[in-house]
Amino acid sequence: MSTHTVKEVKKSTEVSVGEFLGIMFSFNSSLKLLHWDVQGKGSYAAHIALDQAIHDMRKVTDRLVETTIAAQGEMEIIIPETRRPKEAIAYIEGFYTVVDAKRDLFHEQFSQSIIDDYQEAIKQLLFRLKRLQ
Repeated sequence: MSTHTVKEVKKSTEVSVGEFLGIMFSFNSSLKLLHWDVQGKGSYAAHIALDQAIHDMRKVTDRLVETTIAAQGEMEIIIPETRRPKEAIAYIEGFYTVVDAKRDLFHEQFSQSIIDDYQEAIKQLLFRLKRLQ
């Protein structure tokens, strides 16, 4: 998923739940690409921070997908192409905003709670990347 894709998601008001779940999956995969490519000063801390976030977000995404299927029924989940973003911090911050803008796709309070967990994992990742070099 490129930064361009994040901008498209922000603009689109007609993203289905299945499409958005696929976008979340692609975002998680983009973090793995960053994880494999990290280098330079603070790279060990970034490597570990990304690894932890990937683990946490994969679990939360799985909970959200399964809960959404239980609440809304079967759906087609479309996973867009995943690309490594050029500017990690801006990309991750941008995706936090995208998730916040798409919360209304999930109507149940328990689904909103799962979205909270996902956004918390993003904020934790940003804290670690920015402050724990």
